[in-house]
Amino acid sequence: MQFNQFIIFGGCGFIGTHTANLLREKYPDAKVYIADLLADGSEFSQRVDVRQPISMNGEFGKDTLIFNFAAIHRTPGHPDHAYFETNIRGAENVCDFARKHGINNIVFTSSIAPYGAAEDLKSEDTLPTPNTPYGISKLVAEKIHREWAAESADRRLSIVRPGIVFGTGEHGNMTRLYKGLKSHKFAYAGRKDTIKACIYVKDLARVMLAMAENEQADRIQLHNCCYYPSFTIEQICKMMLKATGMRRWIPFIPRKPMMAAATICGIFGGLGLGICPARVKKLMVSTNINGKKLSENYPLSYTLEEAFRDWYKDCGEKELV
Repeated sequence: MQFNQFIIFGGCGFIGTHTANLLREKYPDAKVYIADLLADGSEFSQRVDVRQPISMNGEFGKDTLIFNFAAIHRTPGHPDHAYFETNIRGAENVCDFARKHGINNIVFTSSIAPYGAAEDLKSEDTLPTPNTPYGISKLVAEKIHREWAAESADRRLSIVRPGIVFGTGEHGNMTRLYKGLKSHKFAYAGRKDTIKACIYVKDLARVMLAMAENEQADRIQLHNCCYYPSFTIEQICKMMLKATGMRRWIPFIPRKPMMAAATICGIFGGLGLGICPARVKKLMVSTNINGKKLSENYPLSYTLEEAFRDWYKDCGEKELV
């Protein structure tokens, strides 16, 4: 399946930027519209607030593919209502925009958060039990997109549930890990075998496009997006160090002392270490996500070490940012 134009809601963000780069490379003659609150206001970079009914300049239709990345996702970090306002209202308004313009193809980035925090391995068939406002809002947003897709046999929906997405411009978990390792401020918190499902942003962008292009696939697709099998925090650290040429000894701090230190840092605003009890608790809980289905249908192009090396190369082999 081929497309002549694309709309990326949330296109100024980390995943949106990499997806736009891929689309411009693969479809050089296509129109790529960026719809975002941070857009510059030009024809192909239009300011859009998905919390409100969406209006855009342009002619859209069956040859258009929508990527819906617009979301509030950092957790902890926002009041509860913000996740629902943006993620649920945004899903409703994006789907209404697609209805209005006769657009039949949407790619929606959900999250692994709908599975909830638990150590058990989770596949696409696992019953979601979200336990955070973010996870709940993302699961509801999935249902909203599914309702849109169910209204017509001509509509196709691709839902991805990525683990930690990393790469140039991430400024998130993996970037903090790298900075912690580089500055000797990272320690294994409570355990070394915590599983952290993750995926390289270039692979995620390619997979999402491949899902939308695949005419032989089910009309509604759902894939966990992460390496198979997923890696432990110790494996991730070792591969990151190897790929960037760093040599570090990483200390291990048992759970109780680590939580006590995080509580003290939290009281005093982090003390420049960027840690707090909620963030440390996240470090000690696995995101044990099964990526087997993805590996069978849309194999990843980069191993974890290759992904770190490619990211490092994109940063001039100076650091990971």
